[in-house]
Amino acid sequence: MSGLSGSGGDGAPAGVHDTDARAVRRNAGDAPPAQRRAARAAGNLTGAALTGAALTGAAASGADREPVVVLGRRTAFARRNGVFGRILADELLSPVLSAVVAAVGIPAADIDDVIIGNAVGGGGNVARLAALAAGLPSRVPGMTIDRQCGSGLEAIVLACRLVASGAGSAYLAGGVESCSTAPLRAHRLTSTPGHADFFDRVRFSPDEVGDPDMGVAAENVADRFGITRERQDAYALRSHRLAGVAQDTGALAGEIVPVHAEAGLVSADEGPRRSLTAELLRRFPPVFRPGGTVTAGNSCADADGAVVVLVTSRRVADSLGLTGYLRFVDSAVTGTDPNHLGIAGAEAARLVLDRQNVASADLARIEFNEAFAAQVLASMDILGIPEERANLQGGALAVGHPFGASGALLVLRLLTQGRASGRAGELSLSAVSIAGGLGVAALWRWDGTAR
Repeated sequence: MSGLSGSGGDGAPAGVHDTDARAVRRNAGDAPPAQRRAARAAGNLTGAALTGAALTGAAASGADREPVVVLGRRTAFARRNGVFGRILADELLSPVLSAVVAAVGIPAADIDDVIIGNAVGGGGNVARLAALAAGLPSRVPGMTIDRQCGSGLEAIVLACRLVASGAGSAYLAGGVESCSTAPLRAHRLTSTPGHADFFDRVRFSPDEVGDPDMGVAAENVADRFGITRERQDAYALRSHRLAGVAQDTGALAGEIVPVHAEAGLVSADEGPRRSLTAELLRRFPPVFRPGGTVTAGNSCADADGAVVVLVTSRRVADSLGLTGYLRFVDSAVTGTDPNHLGIAGAEAARLVLDRQNVASADLARIEFNEAFAAQVLASMDILGIPEERANLQGGALAVGHPFGASGALLVLRLLTQGRASGRAGELSLSAVSIAGGLGVAALWRWDGTAR
């Protein structure tokens, strides 16, 4: 167990509740986090205060309903069957949950929920499993969601929406994937009784509509938007170089939680290739279509990793003494032709930008999930985004793609970059294209004002 510290007698980490605090909770009928926060803010941590001073949706002020992403942590990302090859998804996730709570200083009992995206796990509820393994109090629930590659971003958006609704004011949200330990899939009903019918992936669209392999869909996008092989290779090389620079300069060191693996302590992304050149990329053959342009070199690799951020109300963030955070503005999700799924993230981005009357030129930075270079380049063309404002520290082409976690990494990237060079009020956007022709995008505003 990767506990937050020791364990108290009620299942919470030591120090989360002492004996007097546990008595207060019994008197208050196990009051929920918002009530405890309200009572503390009033300086009156008593049973009567806890039962009568709830920050309900009806009573919450603007600051109580203004969602912000205040801090995040992640594991390094590792290639499938790489350094994390024998580590289960919950074992990747639990130390990151612990690290976020410890880093921000919020009482673990004040967490309203743990919301985690996961795409190819074995079912169950990895969010709850990892939360308990991390030493969070047993009363803190957990929810695992699946919107495939968009799951991690969707989890964070859901947490923001819950804060905005007044349902709560502190959520751990993000995603996790262990492609290395994902279970084999098989149908029970087969033509040969007693023999499992194994398959590689689930169906995302009916055959009559089209359910292409992700790489074939990338080829379709490249054809439709005229994205050349040369341009795809150049973008992939850029991703590796930027990711290498981010590693070498220590820009990512503060966000990575070291994880013990068989090879030792892992604290750096495994994927970036500093020796990669344009000449090497030219040698890769097309993978998905004879004469095509999509290769292993300009496609992402499956990966293992976990990302968690803390989403709170602005009032809670201020009470924690934080001076810079991403303020949630809006998000959108949409569907498109599954045969051209790679542009769905751009279409979702266009929806949210239009709804907020924001032009692409108003965005200081944007993070796309780099499943394939072709789809990122097509998305930038659609939105009119220049390369110099996109994926400034590389992306999945370099570090890999742990499906459930990749969307959450986009948000953590924007948070890290904002902390390094953000200007108060500047806008940024994260966008993911998803199997089945789905897209999700979220718009953020940097609040760098000291409070």
